[in-house]
Amino acid sequence: MGDAILQFLISEFLYSQYPEEQEGVLTSYRAATVCTPSLAAESQRLGYGEKLLLSKGEEASGGRTKEYILANTFEAVLGAMYLENLDINLCREYLTKELFYKITDIVEQKSYKDFKSQFQEIAQEKHGATPLYKVLKEWGPDHDKRFLVGVYLGKEQIAEGVGNSKQRAEQEAARLGLEKWGEIL
Repeated sequence: MGDAILQFLISEFLYSQYPEEQEGVLTSYRAATVCTPSLAAESQRLGYGEKLLLSKGEEASGGRTKEYILANTFEAVLGAMYLENLDINLCREYLTKELFYKITDIVEQKSYKDFKSQFQEIAQEKHGATPLYKVLKEWGPDHDKRFLVGVYLGKEQIAEGVGNSKQRAEQEAARLGLEKWGEIL
């Protein structure tokens, strides 16, 4: 419930604040604002990790500071807020205060352009190809998985990246690919 409310309200907010902007750009603003690291940072700032009830195993493995748990908690709080009050305006006020304040910085600093987006733009513009990401290897226990991902243009592997999620490994591969090309924006 919380993620649906978040998607609706941030889309509404962005459209009202940037009515002349193209849909793709607004999507990038939204993605940068509601991505796991962003939501986790807000959840941590609000002290949600300290209030979680966790299993002994999750507690021992640092669950109170894991980004995906904190990001999901932020969304869950929003969903609970709506279900408890059935008031979308209350949710809108909460998000305006606790999340949307960072959108101006995201836009001004162009931090909405993640490495994968940058890599794709350059790959299509200069190399006429769309990058493909492949998981080359994964290892570790379920609660602490690691991924090795390669980024390819056609059959040529440009770079490899490692991360604790497929998405992070893809971002790292794209970052290293941009670095290889000397193209980090």
